[in-house]
Amino acid sequence: MQFNLVEYLPILLVFVVAAGFAVTNVFISQFIGQRKRTRTKMMPYECGKDPVGSAHERFSVKFYLIAMIFILFDIEVIFLVPWAVVFKTLAGPAYGLRNLVYSEMMLFIVLLAAGLVYVIKKGAFDWGERARQEAEAEGRQLAEVDKRRLAKKLRPAA
Repeated sequence: MQFNLVEYLPILLVFVVAAGFAVTNVFISQFIGQRKRTRTKMMPYECGKDPVGSAHERFSVKFYLIAMIFILFDIEVIFLVPWAVVFKTLAGPAYGLRNLVYSEMMLFIVLLAAGLVYVIKKGAFDWGERARQEAEAEGRQLAEVDKRRLAKKLRPAA
């Protein structure tokens, strides 16, 4: 099989159109969009936590758990793409192999769904008022521990 650069021209065209669409929308929103700058809009906002206090404040473990769960499920879903590509080639004479691959993927999806149900039941995605108060209390407790450690470190040796 001979390499032909012209065959990749549609992919390049898609990238050019996508970039052009994005840049055009940004420029249009700058010219037409509203510019009501209020104090609330100009306040920084990070990952569901209002930035109050020191930037060196410790975050609740829940923020890191959500990030890890997202990465875990994201990587597991990425495994579906190569499987789908390979599964299409198995449509030929290897009918038994196709059923085996299909059943393995269904088992994978069931385990993935079971993990998602487990995480939901544990309340990892619960961002209600009670969960927020618990996370803030945990953050305050961690900050107190840090203050005590720092005070212990700075105390002159007797």
